[in-house]
Amino acid sequence: MSTIDFPTTREMPLNPKQSALLFIDVQNFCVRRDGGEFKDVSDAEIAGKYGYYFDRLKNLAIPNMQRLQEAFRAAGIEVLYTTIESLTKDGRDRSLDYKITGFNVPKGSWDGKVIDEIAPGDDEIVLPKSSSSVFVSTHVDYLLRNLGVKQLVLAGLVTDQCVESAVRDACDLGYLVTLVPDACATYSQDRHDNTLRAIKGYCRQVDTDALLDEIGRYSR
Repeated sequence: MSTIDFPTTREMPLNPKQSALLFIDVQNFCVRRDGGEFKDVSDAEIAGKYGYYFDRLKNLAIPNMQRLQEAFRAAGIEVLYTTIESLTKDGRDRSLDYKITGFNVPKGSWDGKVIDEIAPGDDEIVLPKSSSSVFVSTHVDYLLRNLGVKQLVLAGLVTDQCVESAVRDACDLGYLVTLVPDACATYSQDRHDNTLRAIKGYCRQVDTDALLDEIGRYSR
């Protein structure tokens, strides 16, 4: 068999006909100051404990997500989204972990919507999930295979939780995974850096500028 059938490295440029971009949990619940995750958090904690997180979102991660979204659309590459959102209003269907954590984003709520800055197009796929990994509580694997996707690009929130879970599961399910670190965010630089080191063996890690250069030649 050729190396096209069985790649010998993760460091492979994207083939747009076999690729997709998946944004993870970039939603009102965990991005907005008045979102469900932070609405009961004091201003002092927001400025202190979460200051790094909100600064990174505003000045780095979200702008890079916007650039990725625009470029992938221009190149004709599928863009998908997943959000934390229960299939019920009371969250009885969510994972035990989410129940213990206290996460419940009710079905159809504002908290469950992708943020306006990267609002999905009317023909783009949005998957509500009720566990850390999108591959556990949605049929994303089924959808990606129907779409012919073999190379999956991941960006979103938070780096060392739901994003890392998706990287590991996608790799084990046979996808070539590209993570875009500067289009991700978590609650400290140490947490971000630690998870990048931990999952280095599961994915290639390519920053936004380099990835845009890579796919630029495919833009319509």
